[in-house]
Amino acid sequence: MIPLKDENPTHITPYVNYSLIVINILVFIYQYFVTPDPEAFVWQYGLVPAELLQNINLGSLSTLLTSMFMHGGLLHLAGNMLYLWIFGDNVEESMGHGRYLFFYLIGGLFASAIHILTAPGSRIPTVGASGAIAASLGAYLVLYPRSRVLSILPLGFFFRLTTVPAVIVLGLWFILQLFQGLVTLGGPDVGGVAVWAHIGGFVAGFVLAKPLSRGTLYQRMARW
Repeated sequence: MIPLKDENPTHITPYVNYSLIVINILVFIYQYFVTPDPEAFVWQYGLVPAELLQNINLGSLSTLLTSMFMHGGLLHLAGNMLYLWIFGDNVEESMGHGRYLFFYLIGGLFASAIHILTAPGSRIPTVGASGAIAASLGAYLVLYPRSRVLSILPLGFFFRLTTVPAVIVLGLWFILQLFQGLVTLGGPDVGGVAVWAHIGGFVAGFVLAKPLSRGTLYQRMARW
């Protein structure tokens, strides 16, 4: 099931979500079309769990952040940005601009931490915004479970456009990630995909959605 758009309009301009999408695209362009050696760029700024744990310093810890804005290819980038475009704006509206940025980064960092815990010996560079975006998916599920999502539903050799409640689209996505994660726990990543980072990010978003959304104790504090 591939989501195309949600039927949940926002009443603000999601500046942070737009900025995150632009930054990811610019980093991708720089990575593949400006740097003389894209592979070396990945090794320098991607997250390598084994190397980070063996040599914890400011440089290795910075890859927890830099890896969140890099991607392994055009399809990787396009898929991530599609999910961020569909679901991130509503989460930003619920939280406000400053808290949403904080939430996004914390979700990504937590996702990376879970990846390190589940694959501490991995020497494969991990890149991508998937963990942070998964946090947005988890938050969206909590905040807008009944929102309808226009999706492509594969039916063998045919495809059908249909609207599905967000709880089904995102619930199925999480179940698939969890199944893949349990199958490969302790082993190599599935096709180079850090599945447990997705799971960790989703859980972080699910837990933080309500505390950081408008109308909570945090909302009564000074706005960022």
